[in-house]
Amino acid sequence: HVRQLYALVSETLRYSSVLEKLLAGAALLQAEKKLPPQLAKVLVYDLLFGKGLKCGGRWKALARRHRARLEAELARLKVQQKVSRNEDLLAPAQAASPGASQVPRYVRVNTLKTCVDDVIDFFKRQGYSYLGKAARQAVEDLRALSGKKFLLDLHLPELLVFPPQTDFHDNLLYTSGHIILQDKASCLPAFLLAPAAGSHVIDACAAPGNKTSHLAAILKNKGQIFAFDVDTKRLATMNTMLMRAGVTSFQLAQQDFLTVDPGDPKYSKVTYILLDPSCSGSGMVNRLPREEAAPSAERLQALAAFQRKVLSHALSFPALQRLVYSTCSLHREENEDVVQAVLQERGSAFRLVDTFPSWPCRGLAAFPGAESCLRASPADTLTQGFFVAVLERRGEGAAVPSSLPAAAEENPQHGQEPEPGAASKKRKKKKQRVK
Repeated sequence: HVRQLYALVSETLRYSSVLEKLLAGAALLQAEKKLPPQLAKVLVYDLLFGKGLKCGGRWKALARRHRARLEAELARLKVQQKVSRNEDLLAPAQAASPGASQVPRYVRVNTLKTCVDDVIDFFKRQGYSYLGKAARQAVEDLRALSGKKFLLDLHLPELLVFPPQTDFHDNLLYTSGHIILQDKASCLPAFLLAPAAGSHVIDACAAPGNKTSHLAAILKNKGQIFAFDVDTKRLATMNTMLMRAGVTSFQLAQQDFLTVDPGDPKYSKVTYILLDPSCSGSGMVNRLPREEAAPSAERLQALAAFQRKVLSHALSFPALQRLVYSTCSLHREENEDVVQAVLQERGSAFRLVDTFPSWPCRGLAAFPGAESCLRASPADTLTQGFFVAVLERRGEGAAVPSSLPAAAEENPQHGQEPEPGAASKKRKKKKQRVK
């Protein structure tokens, strides 16, 4: 029961500070020394605020033995804080997360298995109302979405937009790999890298794999993707996800990207790299809340040092022509400052591309040209918080593809409706049709 478990864990974390007070007041952990503190929080949340201990296994009886003391402690806490509702015990920042509640549900059509027209038809048959292409005033259109209505995204050609928190985890299209649940901002890196079919591409920090599957769709499974991650379990999950999505042209490696040798002949044809390194995650508005929401200055410095190192390493691949650097961070230290530092080091070989000029949110004015970068945020673009920079090799023999397909820049409606005959061409290629 993934949804129920996610909700239970999310709410337990949201009430974390309240639960700690209840545990301390009732001296539960002192009385039950074998009970892990985090499990205690989950049990007490479900006992007092949730479904009345629908979870817990063998721990249920233990928690119920202390029910009277815990309820008394909860009542005392409400009296102390002069509130009557459980929700009122939360600090204002915890009581609601408007950023997450405003971000629509984005659904990327997996063009390795189907096409946009067929997915739209499928949702119509399921009772959804298709409103067509998002207009230029896309933010207003998206804010108005409700019920079983959906749109085709303004900027990305295979992206559908549904009301916030629409759940598709049990939907046939999701379980069969025909659609990928991926935030719009997370789609930007692969979209802006835009590797040509047949190219060799590195996804440097690949798990959980959404961007890798997006790259494969852009490549049309032609060429090769080298995907790296250090975590074995994440790679195993990613492999399952890629197989479900119909991705065939990939090699997974359990390896720290910094240990990959740019001079290895295996990577001699790598002309594109997508680099989305570990970051603070400060832009993820639907991330489970943590006690330390804001990273310390020391933590940011350590992350930025790693990011500079890995970006510089990526630019050392000899055949590289184009690289996308992205983070889900809002902090300048991890974004503009990293790009500036590496450009100062390697600026003679690479340049910053003026990426996607019609995108409304630009990089912070940290250095001349930083406005060429992109930013995304719940308030301005109704997406997760994100940063994207595109770097290209300088010089005459360098491939200089546009930072976006020309039609998309000349006409912001690009990608919202397939070219005439495109759907029929896809059908002629015998793509899997959604039944």
